[in-house]
Amino acid sequence: MNFILNPFRLIWKHRVLLIQTVWNDIRQRYVGMALGWIWSVLYPLLLLGVYALIYIFVFRVRVAQLNLNSAEYVALIFCGLIPFLGFSEALGIGVGSVVGNMNLIKNTLFPIELIPVKAVLSAQVTQTVGTFLLLITLIAMNKLTFFVLLLPIVWFCQILFMVGLIWILSGLNIFFRDLQNIVAVWILILMMLSPIAYTIDMVPASLRPFMVVNPLYYFIVTYQGVLMLGHLPPWTVVLTMFLLGILFFSAGFWFFTRLKLVFVDYV
Repeated sequence: MNFILNPFRLIWKHRVLLIQTVWNDIRQRYVGMALGWIWSVLYPLLLLGVYALIYIFVFRVRVAQLNLNSAEYVALIFCGLIPFLGFSEALGIGVGSVVGNMNLIKNTLFPIELIPVKAVLSAQVTQTVGTFLLLITLIAMNKLTFFVLLLPIVWFCQILFMVGLIWILSGLNIFFRDLQNIVAVWILILMMLSPIAYTIDMVPASLRPFMVVNPLYYFIVTYQGVLMLGHLPPWTVVLTMFLLGILFFSAGFWFFTRLKLVFVDYV
């Protein structure tokens, strides 16, 4: 049980300091930008526009087969795009976060284990703004159901998964600095392989087994279900999403705390 509880205990112990540093990171990120906080609104909307343009007008996806009109199909894309943006931004910031804060290795005031957590939380601005815009859109379209009450649980599982994954990757990045470049390519591949603009029913049966190896599949499908489609995906998908969050969070913390013992040799 301690294997699961230890990372929660550490975060709770330093919660006030963590919140303060996350807020400072968010403010510093937008300082000096001409558009400032407006960029956090424009970014998801611009990317959504590109997705909608490509899939509706270029690929000519037959949305009627999904029992959706064009506007509803764009909203479905948004349901998958928002968590992906949160994931990609957290990964982009988090993988190099420990390398950029090596001076904190022996710091007892702000343990270095919290650096990846801070990176993930500060990267949630885009997903938070995008989710707010999406909820307003879904209300206007009268598409929200009581399943939306499960959104905080799904989001929480996603954050646990991202923190655990970045604990692992940011620790390894100390020894293999090329990992940051590899992750950038990996994000692009995942964007194409994740069911952002299509549903599992649109994937040929012969290719569906490949979907299960993509962890984002479980999160995106669940987001689409609770936000847009008004139902949960199969219980195996929901259970896998929950286990991915808990197991990566616990295993990532265990891995990072063991690995940090040799960080000092690489300062």
